Amino acid sequence: MENKSYVFDFEKLEVYKMGIKFIRNIFELTKTLPNNYAYSIGDQLRRAALSIANNIAEGSGKISKKEKAQFYRISLTSARECIPMLTILKEDKIIEPLIHDGLRDDCIYISNMSGRLIAAIGI
Repeated sequence: MENKSYVFDFEKLEVYKMGIKFIRNIFELTKTLPNNYAYSIGDQLRRAALSIANNIAEGSGKISKKEKAQFYRISLTSARECIPMLTILKEDKIIEPLIHDGLRDDCIYISNMSGRLIAAIGI
C-alpha cells in the first residue's frame, strides 16, 4: 500500500522545490521552440533542468559526505549549464528578454542554494 503522506527529506528542500518549478517552466518553454532549436538546445536544456532536481534527490540519499557533495555539485553545474542556452535563445530572439531574465534568475537562485547545500556538508 502506498503511503501518500510520506515525504522524502529532499522534498522539503527549497532548492528541490525550485528545481521542480524550473523544470516545469523549461518544459513549457521548449514546447514552443522552432524545430531547429527544439532538437538541439531544447533537448539539452530539458536534460540539464531535469538534472538539477534529480541530483538533489539522489545526493540526499547518499551516506558519505563526499558522495552527497558530488551530486549537489552536479546539480549546481546543471543549473549553470542552462545559462548559455538561455542566452542563445534570447540573442536569437526565440525567447523574450523577460522570460530569459526570469529563468536566468531561477538558475542563479538554484546555484546559490546548491552552493549552500555543499557548504553545509562541510567538506
